[in-house]
Amino acid sequence: MSTKTALGDLQVSPIGYGCMALSHVYGGGLTEAEARAALHEAIDAGITFLDTADVYGEPRPGSTGPAGTNEEMLAPLLAERRGDVQLATKFGIAGDTVARSGDDGAPRVAASGVNGRPEYVRTANEASLRRLGVETIDLWYLHRPDPAVPIEETVGAMAELVAQGRVRHLGLSEVTAEELRRAHAVHPITAVQSEWSLWSRDVEAHVLPACAELGIGFVPYSPLGRGFLTGTLTREDVAGDFRGGTARMGESWDANQAALSLVSEIAEAVGASNSQVSLAWLFAKGREFGVPTVPIPGSRRAARMIENLASTRVELTHEQVARLDAVAGLVRGTWNIHENPAWISSGRE
Repeated sequence: MSTKTALGDLQVSPIGYGCMALSHVYGGGLTEAEARAALHEAIDAGITFLDTADVYGEPRPGSTGPAGTNEEMLAPLLAERRGDVQLATKFGIAGDTVARSGDDGAPRVAASGVNGRPEYVRTANEASLRRLGVETIDLWYLHRPDPAVPIEETVGAMAELVAQGRVRHLGLSEVTAEELRRAHAVHPITAVQSEWSLWSRDVEAHVLPACAELGIGFVPYSPLGRGFLTGTLTREDVAGDFRGGTARMGESWDANQAALSLVSEIAEAVGASNSQVSLAWLFAKGREFGVPTVPIPGSRRAARMIENLASTRVELTHEQVARLDAVAGLVRGTWNIHENPAWISSGRE
């Protein structure tokens, strides 16, 4: 596989680094220095597509709105290596997304404000550029569509920033096919970012065909099922973060071992890790749909990310891809981490 993948005119590494995992979201993060050290090592290995968002990270005490601290963590690295990386960030979630709820006290994603108003578009862009310490963002996503604002208005304001040189390419996250077509008619959309993996395949019904139709790339987040598909997690590992509060990784943990066993069986057959096979399946499905596909797994350890990059050399047979297609049918429990079904595109299709 090529060392670069084209998302429209944007050339990126075949997998990206999901920087959210470097922060506190999965039960504690790294120090900023440790996070940057992991990123330097991954970049040196060829993972140059960095994905963050203004809402990622632990909010500063007394702050309001998006935390911004994951972007701030990246700034010293970007000051050294801006020319070595393709930088993606997101805006639109106007506040913290994680709140404690439920009798067990486990962290879960609660209702959050989404803001797609044109004036907020400009404000959010200025804030991200300042935190990142850069003049231009390579790929800037609307993190979630604002149900109170026509997507044409939001994307129109984003397009103005492209004209001003503050953004190079536009992306959308968790949009429906219809929202995507309306947005693309205003300004070319380079990539859609939504959850897609062996066990989360909703986007295949409408969104991926729309991407193929319009010539838009796809960036799967959580391509390893938030770590479950790697086969390296225990139930105790996820008990203290929001993953353990989902049915899929909570009450259905034992039932979903059957799905995991199928992934492990194929991995053993091809001499690869579960992660590599899960990502290789995504590459194969991307080719099947005719959509450039760049997964963005995340890890606190550069070694894991370098292992993931080797997935580009894993060749699956048609029969193995077909067997892996069956994983989704074995999975039990819901996977939406938000209390509102409309938080993901399939809840609005």
